[in-house]
Formats: sequence, structure tokens, C-alpha cells
Amino acid sequence: MADKSPARSDDLPGKSDGYAEPYLSDAEAHHVVVADKLARKLSARQVQMIAIGGTIGTGLFLGTGKSLATGGPASMLIAYCIVGVIVFLTMLSLGEMAAFMPIAGSFCTYAGRFVDDAFGFALTWNYWFNDAVSTAADLVALQLILKYWVSNDVFPGYALSLIFWVVLIGANIVTVRLYGELEYWLSLLKVITIIIFIILGIAVNAGGNKQHYYIGGKNWRLPDAPFVNGIGGFASVFVTASFAYGGTESIAITAGETKNPTKNIPRVVKNVFWRILLFYVLSVLLIGLNVPYNTPGLSTKSSATSPFTIVFQMAGSAAAGSFINAVIMTSVLSAGNHALFAGTRLLYTLAVDNHAPKVFGRLNRNKVPWIAVLATSAISGLCFGASFIGAGQLWSWLQNIVGVSNQLSWIAIGIASIRFRAALAKQGKTHLLPFKNYTYPYGPWFVVILNSVLVLVQGWSCFSPHFDGVSFVSFYIELPIMLLMFLLWKFIKKTKFVKLDEMDLVTDVYGLQPGELDRIDKPGWKGKIQTAIRWLF
Repeated sequence: MADKSPARSDDLPGKSDGYAEPYLSDAEAHHVVVADKLARKLSARQVQMIAIGGTIGTGLFLGTGKSLATGGPASMLIAYCIVGVIVFLTMLSLGEMAAFMPIAGSFCTYAGRFVDDAFGFALTWNYWFNDAVSTAADLVALQLILKYWVSNDVFPGYALSLIFWVVLIGANIVTVRLYGELEYWLSLLKVITIIIFIILGIAVNAGGNKQHYYIGGKNWRLPDAPFVNGIGGFASVFVTASFAYGGTESIAITAGETKNPTKNIPRVVKNVFWRILLFYVLSVLLIGLNVPYNTPGLSTKSSATSPFTIVFQMAGSAAAGSFINAVIMTSVLSAGNHALFAGTRLLYTLAVDNHAPKVFGRLNRNKVPWIAVLATSAISGLCFGASFIGAGQLWSWLQNIVGVSNQLSWIAIGIASIRFRAALAKQGKTHLLPFKNYTYPYGPWFVVILNSVLVLVQGWSCFSPHFDGVSFVSFYIELPIMLLMFLLWKFIKKTKFVKLDEMDLVTDVYGLQPGELDRIDKPGWKGKIQTAIRWLF
């Protein structure tokens, strides 16, 4: 059982926040801790950097090549901006719930508690598979990146994937502190690289390239540009963008192992995502300006070249191309590390919530769910083992599956947020929120509606000009699977939609003991002023 001793002044909203000091009560004397059994060893420094590094990965460094080739520069920029807004609104909703109830299951657990247990069951299994496939996608991406230096005849790509696979398992099975430290430094390297790329990209566009000519917007005026392949190309970019942004929402999964999550999770949501959005939009804009959409090798069945590598090559140095390719390789390791961590915690949550065999909830002496690590990594190994069909083709299909899964998760977060706030209002507990989503109710509804539309229309390209059965499966297989799992669990367990006045807003609430929820007064005017000052600084 995790340490749930009486809350300290730095863990709870106390007098300094304008709240009345909480008092213990024997009321509601039932279990308060269910899923919060993991070690809280991730520091604020690590959580902040993990939030950045979890999204800056394979999707940005390598996936933008596919986006540019299939949709063109304008489609890519617009799609990444729209998805960026969706993810930002999603993070506000998720941060509000995670600060109030910080547990490893995160939004998957919220879906079960705030909507329907069958909904949580289907979503958690779906997202666990999503993370396992994401890890596999990163392992496949390593094979594509390796081809920049050597061919498969000289050194087989699968061998490198196997090496990194073992490294990831080791980093995740020892202790969460090792995971956090590894992710911190890899993420820091990625952030520095993105900053260098933005500066270099501006210089290359302005004439600092091997040809010494001003590029400007010439690549937007190529034949068929800036919107390549029409509406089908534009729609198909959304799933790639969703794959690229995927992982942002999984930062809340670290809440179960974050020190003082009531304070650190809101900081992550407020301070980090704008930087991520800035990195994405500027990077995508510069890629579209500097790299022609018809550049050979951007996205084929056998290979994929990173636009970042191409821009560094344009600067006139072969060494620069090798450098950025090496950095991309470390970013792939980081993204795979993050996905394996998140998938493991979800499998652990499934076991805790009686949605999976109890063995997956077993912890080692460092409170790491080691059996869940092995099971999740095994699925990843099986997926990347299928790369014999062509690493580029397999990676494209995995992107589609993960991208759609991300969108379904964002829809679920929006639905859970709407239900959560409605229940808080019904039970008179809205004032207990450590962090409020200021876009409610419009933000969550926007996320639910727009994502639902995108999930249905983004597979346009698999219908035109001719039907592509395999692509159709990669775009839409998640929908019937989610529905089937929901109906199956609902039929077997006879679950019901949770009523607002019966919703559990006590279990796993961080730092509050039974009976405290209704004893904390609303903040006074001094507390509101202090809170406003902290938001500004």
C-alpha cells in the first residue's frame, strides 16, 4: 500500500492557498487507495522533461516525411495545427482530472469510474495495445534510420531493433527512477536538437544552403502543391499528425509515480504543451518550406528518410546529416522508452481493476510492475518481427493504427471530463479541484466532436482512386474492436452507466483522507489572489 499518511502542507491546499486547514473525519471510512501503489520517485524536473520528450519523437522526426509526401506542405501545416489545438484542449481536461486523482491508469481509469466500467475496460485494453504497437513502430523506425549509413546486407536492421528492445526492457524493469533519468537526458537532447533545427532551417531557407540561393516559398508553388492528392491527401495527414502528437496524453500516466502530483501535473499541463506546440508548428512550417514534397525516399514501402536529415544535409555538411540522424535514433529510443512505460502501467491498472489477470499487477521490490513490462515488450517484439514485409510499409500501417487509437483516447478523455465535471457539480465538490480546465465545457465538447469527424473521414485515401483493403483495415480496425470489447464486457458483467450522484469522487484522490472532501472550504479572496500570482509566474 502506498504511503497515505496525513497530508503535508506542500501536498494539500492549505492556508497558504486560501483554504481552511483540513480535518480528519471517520466518515466515509472505506478504502481510499486502490490503484495508487506505485513508488512516487519521478521528480518535477523529470516529469516536465518527460512531457516534452514523450511527444517529440518518431512521429515528428520521421512521420513528417510521410505527411509531406502524401499531403503536401499546406495540408501538413494545417493538419498539425488543428491536431495541436485538439491535444492542448485534451491536456487541459486531462490535467484537471489527473491533479485531482493522480493514478497510473489515468484517463483509462477515469473512463471506467466516470462513464461505465465497460467503457474503461475497452479503452484501457485499446490504449495498452496502442502503446505496445507504438514501441514496435519505434523499433521498426530504427531499421529505416539505420539505412542512412548501412544496408541490410552489411548489418541487418532487425539486429539493431533487438539490441534496443533489450535496453528498453532493462530500463523499465529495474526502477522508475532509472526510467525517469534516462528519459530526462534523451528528452533534453531532443529539445536542443529541435531548437538547432529551427535556427538552421531559417538559415537554409534564407540562402544558407549548398546552392546559396533563397528558397522562400518556392516549394509551395511546385506542381500539385501546396495541397497534394487533393482532399484525400489532406485528410490522410490527420492520422499521421495524431500519431506524431500521440504520447502527450500519456504524461498523466506518470501521475501515479510523480512526487506531489497535485502541484506538478498542473505545471506540466500549463507550462509544457505550449512549448511542444511551438516546436511542432515551427518545425512543420520549416520542413514544408525547405523540403520539396516529391523528394525521393521521403516515404516508400522499403524506406523512409527524415526531413530533418535532409535539411541538415542542405546546410552543406555530410557530418551534419549523420549527426541529426544519430539524434533521431536516440529520439526513437526515447519514444519507445516512454511508450513501453505507459503501456506497462496500463497493464498494471488492468490487473488492479480486475480487467486482466492479477499476475500483471505484481510489483518487484522497487514497486515496478515487472511482469507487465515483460508482457508489453513481448507484444512489441512480435509486431516489429513482422518487418520482413518491408519496414517502410509496416511502419506506415503501424502509424495509422496508433494514430486512430490516439484519437479514440482523446475522445474518451473529453467524454470523461464532461461527466467528471457534471458529477462534481452534482455533488457540490467543484471547489476541491486543485486545477481547473478554463475551457470547460466548450473544450471537451470540441475534442469529442472534431475527433469523431476526423476518425471517420481521414481514411478517404484508401477509397480513392481505388480501394486499398490493407490501408482500410489500418485506418478503421480500431473502431469495431473497441465496440466489441465494450459490448462484450457490458454483457458479461452487466455494467451500467454511472449516475452522477453515485460517482466515486473519493477513491484514489491524492492527499485527502476519508471524510476530508466535504470539510475543505472554498478559497477566500486572499487565496484567489495568491493562486493568480502563481499562474502568472
